[in-house]
Parts: sequence; structure tokens; C-alpha cells
Amino acid sequence: MTDILQKLFAQHFGSAVEAVYPLRAMLGASGRKIIRLSNQQHRAIGILYAGREENTAFLEFSRHFRRHGLPVPEIYAADLDHGAYLEQDLGDTTLFEFLSKNRSGDNIAQPVVEAYRKVIAILPRFQVEAGRDLNYGVCYPRASFDRQSIAWDLNYFKYYFLQLAGIPFNEQSLEDDFDHLTTFLLSADRDYFLYRDFQSRNVMLRGGQPFFLDYQGGRKGALQYDIASLLFDAKADLPPPLRQQLLDGYLDELSKHADLDRDAFMRHYYAYVYVRIMQALGAYGFRGFYERKTFFLQSVPYALRNLRWLLHTVELPIPLPALMDVFRNMLGSTKLQGVAPATDKLTIRIMSFSFHRGLPHDETGHGGGFVFDARSLPNPGREERFKLVTGRDASVIEYLDREESVRQFLASVISLVGASVDSYQQRGFKNLMVSFGCTGGQHRSVYFAEQLAKHLHGASGVEVVLRHVELEKINSERAEQAKQLA
Repeated sequence: MTDILQKLFAQHFGSAVEAVYPLRAMLGASGRKIIRLSNQQHRAIGILYAGREENTAFLEFSRHFRRHGLPVPEIYAADLDHGAYLEQDLGDTTLFEFLSKNRSGDNIAQPVVEAYRKVIAILPRFQVEAGRDLNYGVCYPRASFDRQSIAWDLNYFKYYFLQLAGIPFNEQSLEDDFDHLTTFLLSADRDYFLYRDFQSRNVMLRGGQPFFLDYQGGRKGALQYDIASLLFDAKADLPPPLRQQLLDGYLDELSKHADLDRDAFMRHYYAYVYVRIMQALGAYGFRGFYERKTFFLQSVPYALRNLRWLLHTVELPIPLPALMDVFRNMLGSTKLQGVAPATDKLTIRIMSFSFHRGLPHDETGHGGGFVFDARSLPNPGREERFKLVTGRDASVIEYLDREESVRQFLASVISLVGASVDSYQQRGFKNLMVSFGCTGGQHRSVYFAEQLAKHLHGASGVEVVLRHVELEKINSERAEQAKQLA
């Protein structure tokens, strides 16, 4: 199927693809295959997905949003008959990754806060300005977040989370509360564009500016849903004071685009927070409990933390006793308290080494994994200018990046390792070792280890441990020599 993407690339840019990289770390629960295609002049992201209705919605929405000056990817080319399209490459840094790298517990670095403020300043433009003349006829599966849409989300939560997690509930009483909650949600003003999945993994940061993805599930709906999705995004785990600051900033910005009754907005706001959390928990349960992809369950403790805060802090305008009992049962559930512990992560040990000194030792005792031999590739170590630098240095990276054989080797590695990572996670394995060897263990092997670690960093349910065995030995020997000279 990548042949179709390569054909679209060549038609659009007038030159052939030289490298193809599957972007596993950008895959979510949708089943889309996301692939980076490039040559020395151009880069693009290719999408392969069989859902024609969703593809149509994404493509039309993208073109519509760009006409309104919104920061979304440019669509280069599409072949809907084969479920393929080509879009602008916005880089590798999501808002979630930026947040994860720049926080210590509840202490979140100021550049991250500023990034969130930029995001919430743009959201009303999607909802109000671009929502006025959008073609809701292409929305899939519903044109609005109506009673049917809400029922799907609530039943998703009930059957794929509550039942599979063993949480007790009274079916009729819970259905009565679902009906009351739905009626209340639908009493909010719903004449706006609802992005539907407005969360930190669907925002890319490039040059410090946000760009937006994955709005193909958008439809007409209430303003409260999207800001609730962002601020109560489970694994983002924003501290309550920051959530409130960002909510206030959003309302200030929204008031510039629409007549805003803050009291009316807040009357419905936390009901939408609850329904968004339930929708997300349904997805975690389906992927985690039902499909046994346990890394999806890692978000559950964060969602429970949000529910605990809501139960202790917020009082809804309508009584929902059965639903509140369900939430309390979830917080007291022994099964949920032990779900997705840190040991459920797949630890991927990536190593570089010199074949002259033998293969790296597998500390886990499994003796498996991959060993890739990079000695057939161009060797920077043969050039005098590279003698004192390594595969981590910009000059070596630039040298190797230019070589087509290197790009193809890396693409093959990513494909092979990515398939094993998926399989290992689904089967509950805990360790995978990937080693890269070259002659001296200083340039090519280091380069590939660094590139693979970068590719896998931030992937769900994965912990990456990176070691450069030969560089460690070289540094140790130099330190010992310096000690003796001193």
C-alpha cells in the first residue's frame, strides 16, 4: 500500500521518494497507518486508512480550516478509492510530549503553559468562526453531538469499562441517570463546531506554534466539550489550579468570538467533563480489557484521579445518584487500583557496540531481541574529520542522513522493531533488546541507536533505555588515563 503513497508523493512534488519511515509513535487507537515519506528536498506524511467517510471528513475539514487561516496540515494529494492521502509534515513533537519532558510532578515549565495558552486561544476560532459555514453534511458518523451520539458514548463506558472492570451497577437506575444526564447536556447551546478529540496528542508543536490534527470525528455541538477534553486529558494530568487558569483564559478568548454567558457556560461545563471522561474510559476499557492492549490501561489511574477531584469539588445542577455511586465504586475498586502498574511497560533496551569487543550482555536473561550489523554502510570513521566525534554529533548525523542506503536501513529497522513492539505489548512481554554493531562502535552503531530511541520515545506503554557500550568504555579509559596523568 505504500506504493500508492509514493505515487502521490512523486505526482505532487515532481520527484521520487527516497525514504519511507513508519511513524509507530504517532499511532493511536484509530488503526491509521502513518508514514513519513521524504527525499532530499521534500517531506510529507502519508495516511493509509480504509474508512472512506472519515477520510472524506478530514480532507474537507482540513481545506475548510485552512481557508479560515487555521493551523492545520496542508493536504497535498489524495486517493480515496485506496484509502490514502498525503499531508504536510508537522514534525514529531506533540503537546503531550512537550509537557511530559518539561514537568516535575505538578511543577510544569512556563513554556508548556504558554503553549497551552496558545492552543486555547485558537480553539474558539475552530468552534465559532470556522463552524459557521462548515459543511456538516460530511460529518461521520453523526452530524451533531445529539442524543444518539451521547448514548453511544455512555454505553461504550458501561459495557466496555464498567462490566469488564467488574464494577457493580444497577442497570435500570444507571440508564435513568444516563437519560437525565443526556437531556441536561442537550439543553446547552449546541450550534458550534465540536472538534471531538481535542487533546494534547492531537496538537503538534513546530517552531513554538501549535498545529492541529485528528478532527475527522468533528460535528456540531456544545462549546464545553472540547475545552473539557483538553483540560481533563487523563495522562496530561494537569494540576487543578492550572486547569482553572486555562479555563478562565479560554472564556476570555471565547468572549471575543461569541456572545458569552459565563454562568450558563459553567452550568453545563462539568457535565460535559464527566461525559468526556466516560467516553475516554470506554476507549481504555475496549482497547485494554477487551483487546488486551494493556498499555491503554495506563491512563485509567489518571482518569480516576480526575473523577476523585470532581466528586470532592463539583456539584452538578441535576441529581445523578446511580452514576455517582458507580464513580465511587470505581474509586474503591481493588482491580482498578492495581491496573496498569509501571511494570506493565515494555522496556526496550537499545545498545550500540563494537563487533571487535563482542555482543552486549542481555541483563534480563532472555537472550533474545535484534542485533543489526551496520558495517555494510558508509563509514564516517574512515574520514579524518570524524575521528574525534561520534554518531551523536551533528556532523556525523548530517553525513549519514544524506546516504540513501542508511535511510533504507533505518526504515527497515523501524518496521521490524515496530512489529515486535506491538506483538510484545499485546502478549504482555516486559523486555526487548535491540543492538546495533559496527567496526568501532563510535559512529554508525551510535547513530542508529540514537535514531531508533528517538523514534520510540513517547510511544504508549514503552520505556526506552539507551546505552552506548563502546563509548562508555572509551570514556572510562580516558578518565583513567587522565587520573594517572594527574
